[in-house]
Amino acid sequence: MLYHCISRCVRRQYLCGEDPLTGKDFSHRRDWIRARIFELSDIFAIGICSYAVMSNHLHVVLCVDQAEALEWDEHEVAKRWLALFGGTPLMRSFVAGEKLSDAQLSAVSSLIEKYRKRLFSISWFMRCLNEPIARWANSEDNVTGRFWEGRFKSQALLDEASVIAAMAYVDLNPIRAAMAETPEESDYTSIQQRILEQDPKIAARDESAMEKLPEDLREAIGRLMPFADQAEDDPERAIPYESRDYLELVDWSGRAIVEGKRGRIPENLPPILERLKIDPDNYVRFINRTQKHRFHSVIGAVDTMRDLAGQFGRTFLKGQSAAAALFSPG
Repeated sequence: MLYHCISRCVRRQYLCGEDPLTGKDFSHRRDWIRARIFELSDIFAIGICSYAVMSNHLHVVLCVDQAEALEWDEHEVAKRWLALFGGTPLMRSFVAGEKLSDAQLSAVSSLIEKYRKRLFSISWFMRCLNEPIARWANSEDNVTGRFWEGRFKSQALLDEASVIAAMAYVDLNPIRAAMAETPEESDYTSIQQRILEQDPKIAARDESAMEKLPEDLREAIGRLMPFADQAEDDPERAIPYESRDYLELVDWSGRAIVEGKRGRIPENLPPILERLKIDPDNYVRFINRTQKHRFHSVIGAVDTMRDLAGQFGRTFLKGQSAAAALFSPG
């Protein structure tokens, strides 16, 4: 299952960028956030499809791989959990390989099943992302209180079209905010990272080329969830599109935003829009945040939204008007 998650700084202040009132620059905190995202992706059974770390908020598209977490043995789960938290003395003894009684092993197994579920939970992922950042920033500013604007918000992505639209929406944040004109200039985004990874020297981990990158970006290279053409050996754990299609879509989308083409869409549409039956006019409105009807907790085609509503015994989910406009019928 995939989710689009958003966290905003309290009162939407520029706590991760340049504060227009005080002139203080907190941009280095964006390094903290990106580094933490990929640190957590190595621990959780959660892949990173896209991200954008802005001056006062962050977006991530997460892919939950429950099957991977269920494959881990008990020692693997325990080690991963201890990488996040100190754990109980009993759990530390288990990981260290100390001899435990049957009663102690039973208690460990009970804890491990609880930890296993947390290690594929987006709630725990976002908690482990946001709480340390808030502590570090408050310590740096010598203040107490909230850093983030309450709990993160999330939207479930129900089908392939919703995933690609949400990923592009996330990657185009700096262009919408007039912080960049092109995807390759969009700092702290997955699209910039993916473009860099197309460079043969970066792909080959050439030492001189890698040293030119910021440390947190250097550590992130190669750790985004791959596209299907980049993971031929494991297609089930890949985004089901070709990387070239996605890069072309985001490049085209960025130009549409910058040029303000909301009512007139150029003829050279990316083929992926046709294949996924995404309406071009409403797609530009979606990525440019001008769509009249908004999605709420889920994004997807109308039929997938209705199917999900039925699973919960409901007849309706908010956002069906937006779904009907964006995801055109065949």
